[in-house]
Amino acid sequence: MRMNTLFKAGFLLATAGFLQACSTGPSSRVSSIPPMSPAMAAAYAGPAPMASGSVAAVSNPDYAAVVDDGFALPAIPSEKLDPQYLRQEVSFPEGLKYEVGTVVVDTPNRFLYLVQPNGMAMRYGIGVGRAGFSWAGDAYVNSKQHWPKWHPPGEMIDRKPELEEYRNGGMEPGLTNPLGARALYLFQNGRDTLFRIHGTPEWWTIGTAASSGCIRMMNQDVIDLYERVPRSAKVVVRQGSERLAQR
Repeated sequence: MRMNTLFKAGFLLATAGFLQACSTGPSSRVSSIPPMSPAMAAAYAGPAPMASGSVAAVSNPDYAAVVDDGFALPAIPSEKLDPQYLRQEVSFPEGLKYEVGTVVVDTPNRFLYLVQPNGMAMRYGIGVGRAGFSWAGDAYVNSKQHWPKWHPPGEMIDRKPELEEYRNGGMEPGLTNPLGARALYLFQNGRDTLFRIHGTPEWWTIGTAASSGCIRMMNQDVIDLYERVPRSAKVVVRQGSERLAQR
């Protein structure tokens, strides 16, 4: 337990600087990367006390370990998450007013709905970062990326000199990359909204308002969403009155 806690602390320190914003743009797919080390895999057993009154399944095949494009994603301990944030088909009468395949991002309730026929939807739990509260409205999926690079904005690099190495080429895809296994890049009227739906290795932040980033999903969930959502799909982003505390 102590070793896992110490590794978790190191993992967060190593990645905290990268989780400040979404990527500035899509990039090419990279594959055949060696799997993570056993030590890195330990991060996936990190903290996530179950919500009060929650009862989660002991095992969930939706979150089993998987090798994806050469990356060995470990199993997510779904029993440590509130079960409402696990992938599931639900009744979604509101979806009747949208075309099948529309994505509805319910920011205040931490859900993403993929509209299905007959008033149903596939629902995923999400985490919301500071950038995730910065935009609302209708958009469309302009680009879908497997294992995207992360391109930190220039102003972020100016504030954090340790990111200088990523100024030109960006951060290579990998298991600790802030954009995770997939990213959907949202545009409106032909212009980039700078709003992203992407994966994250920090599964324990699902259902929370994290300190940074856009809309994050567990990697196994964003892979599932990616396969279901076509390019040019409509995306509706709803915001509430919530605001993140100032740092």
